[in-house]
Amino acid sequence: MEIIGSGFLARHLAVLETDHPHVTALAAGVSRTIDVGQSAYQREAALLYETIDDCRRLDRTLLFFSTASASMYGGVGAPGREDGPVYPQSPYGHHKLALETVVRLSGVRHLILRLGHVLGPDQPAHQMLPILIGAVRSGRVEVHRGACRDLIDVADVVSAVDALLRADALDEVVNVASGVAVPAESIVDHLELRLGGPLERRFVDRSSRYEVSLDKLSELTRGKAGQPFPEDYYKGVIDACLESAPGS
Repeated sequence: MEIIGSGFLARHLAVLETDHPHVTALAAGVSRTIDVGQSAYQREAALLYETIDDCRRLDRTLLFFSTASASMYGGVGAPGREDGPVYPQSPYGHHKLALETVVRLSGVRHLILRLGHVLGPDQPAHQMLPILIGAVRSGRVEVHRGACRDLIDVADVVSAVDALLRADALDEVVNVASGVAVPAESIVDHLELRLGGPLERRFVDRSSRYEVSLDKLSELTRGKAGQPFPEDYYKGVIDACLESAPGS
């Protein structure tokens, strides 16, 4: 696998470098959902166009990463399925959906993966969990009442990628997530339990409930990925991140 990028996801995909020699994984671009300038979106789009040209010229399969977060599935009526309607809730969601369309219409072999909130060692400081860890350690945290997040370990993402490519899943859009909608309050509760208190909570009404279907992932991999995760799966994922976090 050729991996374009050097960030969090790209580093973890490196275990597949000697596998899937026909695949180019575009693991670079915008990795935050807020406070993103238009120039960052334009750079990611330009890199995608360049990568598509290379894949067409070299007859390679493009692996493109999109989002299965509330930015894509958080709208009222979105079923969380790849073949269902989506109502992007942010510029980030609109951007990813637009790039999905570019890939689908490009004519190159491709696999588009919509990822949940991917957690793991050495995450960028601007992503959700490192921000929450810092807030809880400071003793003050803003909690979005009615919000939820689908959390998945980066190792499980890599396993799903491997399973899909080994199953020759092509020209598909596939959710890769845990399928468990974890309330924001529960995430903060677990961090407080692990990191200690006291903790001052400021509640903000910012509902963003959503579900992510794993039916297609399970079907395409014949059950090797996409199996139901336990309801408390997120706790183990968070614990693993805390063990590797600076100052742990």
